[in-house]
Amino acid sequence: MPKAYSIDLRERVVRFVEAGRSCHAAAAHFRVSVSFVVRLIRAFRTTGSLAPKPSGGRRHAKLDPHRAFLVARIEEKADITMPELSAELAAATGTRADPASLSRFLIRNGYRFKKNAGGSRARSPRHQSGARTMDHHTPAAHAA
Repeated sequence: MPKAYSIDLRERVVRFVEAGRSCHAAAAHFRVSVSFVVRLIRAFRTTGSLAPKPSGGRRHAKLDPHRAFLVARIEEKADITMPELSAELAAATGTRADPASLSRFLIRNGYRFKKNAGGSRARSPRHQSGARTMDHHTPAAHAA
């Protein structure tokens, strides 16, 4: 990521423009982009500061304040799906979160996908190994 321009350069650009020259002339004189000069002058006139904006850093998750609720719901119902959890979060707190965001949040907080003893993912009862076979019933058995 590129570094911010120095405070010294920023001061010189502002003095140049405040002396009556245009932003385009300042950009050409100091060999910076016109957009940098325009944004710098706009920021200086509104805030009075020449300091660059903070760059990078960690974004704050909107789910952090709801961590206790999410963990409690997972402890209550371990096989809850992410869309169900998302709907419950929206109903309880008014915070809307995409199921994928919930999944990433839970993984960051130490929760992983359930796995069975064999090492493969646990499957719901309707997808167990015998679920695909159909029972052969005779019509007479259903009539009684």
